[in-house]
Order: sequence, then structure tokens, then C-alpha cells
Amino acid sequence: MDFSFTEEEIMIRDMARDFAQKEIVPNVAEYDREERYPIEIVRKMASLGMLGSIFPPEYGGSNMSHMGLALMVEALSNTCQMMGSAAGQSCALQAAGLYYYGTDEQKKRFLLPFSKAERLGGAGVTEPHSGTDVAAMETMYEDKGDHFVLNGAKTWIGGAGHADWFITFATKDKALKHKGISAFIVERDFPGFTTRRFHNKVGYRPATTGELIFDNCIVPKENLVGAQGEGFKVAMASVENGRMVVSSRAIGVINACLKECVEYAKGRIVFEQPIGRFQLVQSKITDMVVGLESAQFLNYRLAWLRDKGVTRARKEAAIAKMYATDVLMRTVVDACQIFGAYSCSDEYNVGRYYRDAKFFQIVEGNNDLQRVLIAEITLGYRR
Repeated sequence: MDFSFTEEEIMIRDMARDFAQKEIVPNVAEYDREERYPIEIVRKMASLGMLGSIFPPEYGGSNMSHMGLALMVEALSNTCQMMGSAAGQSCALQAAGLYYYGTDEQKKRFLLPFSKAERLGGAGVTEPHSGTDVAAMETMYEDKGDHFVLNGAKTWIGGAGHADWFITFATKDKALKHKGISAFIVERDFPGFTTRRFHNKVGYRPATTGELIFDNCIVPKENLVGAQGEGFKVAMASVENGRMVVSSRAIGVINACLKECVEYAKGRIVFEQPIGRFQLVQSKITDMVVGLESAQFLNYRLAWLRDKGVTRARKEAAIAKMYATDVLMRTVVDACQIFGAYSCSDEYNVGRYYRDAKFFQIVEGNNDLQRVLIAEITLGYRR
């Protein structure tokens, strides 16, 4: 495996670093505190081609490599993981599902303005009761001939407060499980569709997370994604890339935590010497370094495999996502120990990192699920 970066990938990484310092650093504390999605920053990212990334040019992208995408997301997440998430939207379900299963008309209608941040999208999968068990969803649909009617609800949906449209999923018969699920594009102004935003969240505060509610929601036939019964395939279209993006974001935050801990440990004087001289602090710094570099290796391996044309890398994606987010959780706990009471103050960023870290272990398949997946593939129980 050759993880050396191309000249273009290095340029992408450096562009993202420069953009983050100029546009994100001066604003992140404010919009995080306000729980505001900074659409003005996202639009500037779109103007630099960050949102379309791996799409071909006809859909607003630049055919970016997966390695380039991973480096870009990591660099942005070094200052704000939510803007890293925005840059990874071409791998998110709403975009990937459309790219792989949508018609050309749907791609031009939704992906082009999506890549330009003119009309943003979201994905509605998780439900109040089914959660990780996608096949057990309770949202139902009926085929009325010239349109569909959806009834049900989705919860903890990113973009509920600001997205213009959502790819969502419903079943025509719960007994059919995977085979009964279909995918639909629901636009914000559709009759029978409403959203409710959650406020005062612990972490991921700018994400405008909330509920999608379908009460006899009317969906035109042209907004069906793929064929009826292919919804589960659409939902799985973004799994490997989505986990790569989450891993990249976690790595960005780990790196930020490490840098700030090193700076603080060299300047904080206790017992007449910098706390960086104490072996216990050095041990925590070492764990951060080893965890960071190991997580990068696993994530770059995943990106390398994707660039080599490996269409499914389920185990490698699960390993990269699980490991990076577990390392992040350990890193932020140690960072708070190093900063002590100052980690409670928004004068320092480690408090924000701590609030976000736990939820990295839950999004894109919680880490307990990743452990089961890795074990079952290794044992041969799952192909």
C-alpha cells in the first residue's frame, strides 16, 4: 500500500487548512454557542468545490480522489468537525444515494444545486423505535398510482432545521423487512411534511438536528429514488465512504486536541515547572500521538482501497470508524485532565471537543455495531 499523496491531494489539504484558518477559526465558537448552521461559510466552501468533491463535473464535483477527500475533511475538522461534515456531504446518504440510484434528471435537479450550496439536502433514516435496525422501520407508504403517501416519523436527523430536501425511507409492508423499503426525495414544502428542531443539544450543536414528520405526506412519482423495494440498497450506498468521513473528522479533532494539549502543557507551570515535565502528562501525550497516527493509517488504508476501486470495504470501514472515534473519546478525556478546570471554559476549545466526542461513537453506526460487524466478517458469519 502506497499512502504517498499526489500533488493535487496536497493542494486540496493545504487549501482546506488555509480556508479553515481564515473563515472558520474566527467564527466557530460563536456559531457553536448559538446552535447556528453557518450557511455563509458552507457557501464559501461550495465556491471552492468542497461540497461536490468526488462527483464528476456534470453534477458539480471535481472527481476528487477519496484520499483527497479524507485529507480535506481532516484539515477542516482540525478547527470545526461540523464543517468537516459539510465538506463530506458528497459521501453522505442524501448525495450518495442520489448519485448511485437517482435518475439523471434527479441528479441535475438536486445534486447540482446541492454542490453549489444553493439547495441543501439531508437524509432521514433513524426512527424513534427502530434506530440502528433499518429493516424494522415503521414509516409506511402507499402507492396511489400517480403519487405516494407517507406516514411516520424520523428522528435525530441532521439538517432538519435548514435542509431544503431529504432522502427518506418507508416500507409498504413491514413483514417484507429489507425488501419492502423504498427511497423517496421529500422536499420541505410538500403537503403533509413538517420538521421539528431539537435545541440545547450537548454536542454537534450547529447541526440543526431534529425530527421529520410525515402526516399523509404526498410525494410525486418522479421523487422515487431507484425502484420500489430498492430502498435498503439506497440506504447502504454511502456506508463505506460515510464511515471514512466520520473517521476523518474524528482524526481532525484528535489532532487539534493534541496540538492544544502540547501547547498548554509547555506553558502551564505547577510546582515550579511546566506540567509537560510530569511523566503522567507525557504518558497522555504519547497515547494521543500513537492513537492519532494509528487512526490515520487505518483511514488512509480505507481511502486507498476506495481509490483502487474496491466497491465494498465493510470491515476496513468499520475498523477505521470505530478505532478513530474510540481514540477521540480517550483523547478528549485526557485533554480535560491536562487542562483541569479550564476545560470547562469556552476560552479553550477542549470543552467543545469533549461535548462532540461521545456522539462520534454513535453516528454512522454505533461502535458496538461496528464491533459485531468486524467479528462476524472475521468469523465468516457475514459475507
